[in-house]
Order: sequence, then C-alpha cells, then structure tokens
Amino acid sequence: MYEALNQLDPIRINFSASGMDLINLVLCFIMFGVALGIKPKQFNDLIKEPKPYLVGLFGHLFALPFMTFLLVVALNNYITPTIAMGMFLVAACPGGNISNFMTSYAKGNTELSVGLSASTTLLATISTPFNFALWGGLYLRYISSKAGHLLQPLQIDNLQMFKTVFILLGIPLILGIFFAKYFPKITVKLKKPIQYISIVFFIAMVVLAFANNWHLFLKYIFYIFFIVLIHNLLAFTTGFTLGSIFKVSNRDRRTITIEMGIQNSGLGLVLLFNPKIFPADMAVGGMLFITAWWGIWHIISGLSISTYWSRHQPH
Repeated sequence: MYEALNQLDPIRINFSASGMDLINLVLCFIMFGVALGIKPKQFNDLIKEPKPYLVGLFGHLFALPFMTFLLVVALNNYITPTIAMGMFLVAACPGGNISNFMTSYAKGNTELSVGLSASTTLLATISTPFNFALWGGLYLRYISSKAGHLLQPLQIDNLQMFKTVFILLGIPLILGIFFAKYFPKITVKLKKPIQYISIVFFIAMVVLAFANNWHLFLKYIFYIFFIVLIHNLLAFTTGFTLGSIFKVSNRDRRTITIEMGIQNSGLGLVLLFNPKIFPADMAVGGMLFITAWWGIWHIISGLSISTYWSRHQPH
C-alpha cells in the first residue's frame, strides 16, 4: 500500500493563469453563498447559551487536528508523508458550506451550525495556516529519519497562505454579509440555489483538476477511499463524542457532529493549486488526491448521517 501511494507524489496539476482565476472565483462564489446565511443576531443568540458553540469551536480548531495527528501516527507505516500532509490540510480547513443544509435536514440546531461555520471560516485566515504548520511540522519531525528529504520541500510560505485565505474567504464573506443585510429579500431567494450550485461547482473543480490524470485517480481511489473513510469517520466520531462528554442537547450534538465531519476541502484544493504556496517542484500528488476525494466523500457521508437522523426526532 505504501509503495502504491508513493506513486501519487510526482503528480502535479498545473493551471494556466486564467484557469487559476476561474478556480479562485468559484471558491469566492461559494464563500459568498455561505455569508448570505450569516446574521450578526445569530452570534448574539449563541452568546446567551455559549457551551455548544464553544464545544464545537474547540472541536474544529483543536480536537480534529489533534485526532488527525494521532490517526496519522497510527497509520504511519501504511501512508506516505504527503498523504498525511493532505489529511492535516483537510483538518485545518474551516467548516464546509453544505453543513448548514445537512444540519437542518438532520433536525439539528441550524443557528448553531451557521454560527460555527461562520466562525471557523472567519478564523481560517489564522487557524488554517497555523494548524497545518503546527501539526504537519510535528509529524515531519516525528518521521524525520524516514522522510528527511521531504522536510525542505514541504516548508510552505505561511504568510502567503494567510494572504490567500484572507482574499478567498475574508473578502467574499464581508461582501456576502453586507449583501444579506441590505438586500434581505433577494438573499432569501438566493441562499438555497447557491448551496446546490456550490456542490456542482466543487465537483466540477475536482473533475477539471484530474481530467488529465483520471486513469490515476481511478487506479488509486481504492487506497484513498479507505483513508478518507477512516479520517472522515474519525471527524464525525470526535464531534459526537465531544457533544456527549460536555452533555449538550441532542440537537446540538447532531450539529457539532456534522460540523466536524464537513470540511471546506475546496479551500484546500485552491491552496494546493497555488504555486506561490506549493511551488511547482513540490511533490503534492498525495495531498491533492486526499483533499479532492474528501470533498466528494463528505457529501455522501454527511447526507447519509443526516438522512438517518431526519427519521428520528431529537430527544
């Protein structure tokens, strides 16, 4: 398995300047759609009952990256360093934009879901580069004797990542929040269509990225599938366990579980496509496969869990 996964690393997906602009615009559009559901009043409501919100925030910003580190160490003999770094990148991303829809479908706390998605997205300009550098750095030191040759190439420009995340997330969020405030009637009509369009756009982004390497995607998906399956299951389980430990309500526990398992891997892909962050000579094939498949798989797993909970009233 290790040798098979190692063959992914040389794969490098290059876009033209216009192609990168298109990818960036897609992500900005998705984040604008997320912002349409954010209202300052929702944060006031969360402050009145802060425990579920703080538990979810703690889970997203610390527990998931930490549990990912433990998982990567446990799988160390079976996965390559770039596969591991892809897992860290996904864990460092903010919540995914479809988690709000899934939470509502699962009869969870939609206000809490929106608050957590908004908070992790707003904090992502700092938390994504920080968590990726922290846990990825700890892992690389852990395996330095095994993969010392990877230490230098995987030293990314965190300042550049910060700038990129701020532009791709911060600006669309600010515009979306102001748009929702001053054009509430149009916002109501746009929110749901944009959510569905966002899913289509993400899948199109993955197809576009792997169009020239589709045979490799099909060849190695068997290995990637199980790694993402385990990692995604760990994310859901971590959220459910935290909710249980801190004894939040059933509705809030469903929400935290879904929020933990749905990551904005589209941001991860855009970061990987950016040559200023991950230079063209860096071997990131494993990271690309993990991040891309996570974005597809969490839609399937999230909808499955939401469908199950939709048939059971929270108690």
